[in-house]
Amino acid sequence: QEQLVESGGGLVQPGGSLRLSCAASRIIFSFYTMGWYRQAPGKQRELVAAIKSGDSTNYADSVKGRFTITRDNAKNTVHLQMNSLKPEDTAVYYCKADHAGTEYWGQGTQVTVSK
Repeated sequence: QEQLVESGGGLVQPGGSLRLSCAASRIIFSFYTMGWYRQAPGKQRELVAAIKSGDSTNYADSVKGRFTITRDNAKNTVHLQMNSLKPEDTAVYYCKADHAGTEYWGQGTQVTVSK
């Protein structure tokens, strides 16, 4: 069964950093656009960053210059490096794989930015 497993979430102080990872299994990883989404309480899920199979990337305006998405096709893994974290970055972060109308989601990892 296709699976995405996120890791790396946690509690961090404002200005701190976290690195999220998403490991994929049972998909042809290199074909997929990989994305990180987040959902804060009471808000809709939103795109944070995405990276296509050709390594082109796009970011939400709110994270540009602070977050970096990368992928390692040899390890079927996508990472989200998050720097200069703000309280408003607090959310559950989800990994998504998307290709030709087929998509898979991970179970999410909590990121909390607080003093």
